[in-house]
Amino acid sequence: MIAANREDELEAADVSPTPDDDPTPGPTDSGTRTDTQPTDGVVVRGAVGDDLAGVLSVGHRTWLATYEPIAGPEYVAMGLAKWWTSDVVTDSIRKGRTLVAVQGDEVVGVATFGPQDESFVLWKLYVLPGHHGHGIGSRLMDAVVERARENEHPRITLSYLEGNQQAARFYARHGFVETHRETPGSGLPESVWMVRELEKGEPS
Repeated sequence: MIAANREDELEAADVSPTPDDDPTPGPTDSGTRTDTQPTDGVVVRGAVGDDLAGVLSVGHRTWLATYEPIAGPEYVAMGLAKWWTSDVVTDSIRKGRTLVAVQGDEVVGVATFGPQDESFVLWKLYVLPGHHGHGIGSRLMDAVVERARENEHPRITLSYLEGNQQAARFYARHGFVETHRETPGSGLPESVWMVRELEKGEPS
């Protein structure tokens, strides 16, 4: 489990609240364009360097709408300055820890993940508001699950801020259960931590 004092690495999620049945095909090698192309034209794949501007755009366009009502403008400004800079996103892309959902030439969804201590953590999962309800968040989640299995992790851990009911419903629907909460102080909402155990051969 993640250490409670690592608040600088915590992320929450903004995802499609509508259930969907669109499966995501198997994992791709990081940095390649081995695409998955559903009938709606949305491709889920590993991010490459050319996706940098699109990934940053998703972060900046979703954070204000998601977190200002929950945690206030100062939290939004802090998060964008800490987790959505060119350096941070480029590093994640280079390490093969970022997935993108692309429609045409536009990045419409992003997920990032990686190891932390002994856990496999989903750090970010965001879909542009205009693309909610089309199963894009679920496809990104399925791809993250495949990455976790590929790296032989038995579970996925994540957190979201209390008050983000959209994220709470989405994660519960995808098999995550609450494990504990952390109070960051400074009047910010609690971080709600969840885990999903991965069974061998379990469908995404």
